[in-house]
Amino acid sequence: MIRAIVAVDKKWGIGKKNDLLFRLPLDMKFFKEHTLEKTVCMGYNTLLSFPGGKALKDRKNIVLCPDGIEREDALCVHTLKALSDVLCKEDGDVYVIGGAMFYKTMLPYCEEILVTKVDADGGAEVFYENLDKNPNFELVYKSEDFETNGYTIAFTTYKNSNPLSLEKLI
Repeated sequence: MIRAIVAVDKKWGIGKKNDLLFRLPLDMKFFKEHTLEKTVCMGYNTLLSFPGGKALKDRKNIVLCPDGIEREDALCVHTLKALSDVLCKEDGDVYVIGGAMFYKTMLPYCEEILVTKVDADGGAEVFYENLDKNPNFELVYKSEDFETNGYTIAFTTYKNSNPLSLEKLI
C-alpha cells in the first residue's frame, strides 16, 4: 500500500527553509513507529534535510534524485518511470515522506494519508493539499488531542476513494 505521512499546521503548511515547522517528539515517535523497517520514498531535498544528509536508518530509502546522483545509503531513481518501476515491485507498505513537490506528485497514487494536525500556524512557505477540500479523500479517523513540546496535535487518517495505479506514474 502507498501511504503518505505528513505533519501540517492549521493552514496545511508543512515547511519553511527546507525544514519542518515544529519539533514534535510525539509526532516523531508516530513517524518512526509507522515507517521503521518499511520503505520510505522522497525527493532529493528531503534526503538532504536529514541530519548529515543521511538516509533514514532501518528503512529502505528510495529517492527521486537529479541525474548523476548516486548514493550508497539510498536507492536513487532519476525519473518518475523508474520510480514507478521500483515501487511496483515493493511487497510491503511504502511511505511518501516529502517534500512538497514529491507529496503533490504522489498524492493521487496514495491509498491512505496519515496527517498529524498541529493546532498552530507555523508560518509555512510550502503547503500540503487541504484534503478536507479534496473530494477523493475522506477523513476516516481522528485521535484525541495530545500535547507535545507546547503544541496540541491530533493524528488523523484520510482514505483516497480513487487512487491511481502506479503504472500511470510516468
